[in-house]
Amino acid sequence: SALRLAGGRSRCEGRVEMELGGTWGTVCDDAWDLADGDVVCRQLRCGRAVSVRGGAAFGRGSGAILRDEVGCEGHEEHLWECPATPEHDCSHKEDAGVVCSEHQEWRLSGGRDGCAGRVEVFFRGTWSTVCDSTWYELEASVLCRTLGCGEPLRRLSFSHTLPGRMLYECESHQPSLALCQWTYNKSAPCHQSRAAGVVCNGMTP
Repeated sequence: SALRLAGGRSRCEGRVEMELGGTWGTVCDDAWDLADGDVVCRQLRCGRAVSVRGGAAFGRGSGAILRDEVGCEGHEEHLWECPATPEHDCSHKEDAGVVCSEHQEWRLSGGRDGCAGRVEVFFRGTWSTVCDSTWYELEASVLCRTLGCGEPLRRLSFSHTLPGRMLYECESHQPSLALCQWTYNKSAPCHQSRAAGVVCNGMTP
């Protein structure tokens, strides 16, 4: 058996899909709760569940619906160890999903549109700012591309007003900042930093 999340913005967010006997299928959202999500997130090394979603929030899957009425207690190592009923009365519009704590997503806030402003990252259930001490052209370029906003025109600095702080260091053009080196809430490298911002040359798609 195998497990994956699909339709999300990272491997740690999305529609829950599992494999049984060589075919992939989905899980119905009946009785889907945080304990079930915790097992999925831990199994995928994505931390814990920040929120669980039903109603095909990450799009409708295809194939069989392999589990209904999942009843994990939260300590199980694998989703298929949890009690569930294989018979179901569900359709893919009830596909279950989860957002795990290790999921990272980004936004630019305070600019004229979503392609300019202060860099903010959603991680472990909260929005944080990014320290500009290692925020260079490469990091800005990775972010602008990830957001579908083209390339960076210039970098800006703002005040840190959110509780958390993230630091990114990229060594090459990664498809996402999450694949660069990052440290979260470590005070030393962020000491005396300002909050990173960027103006990308594109418009919000």
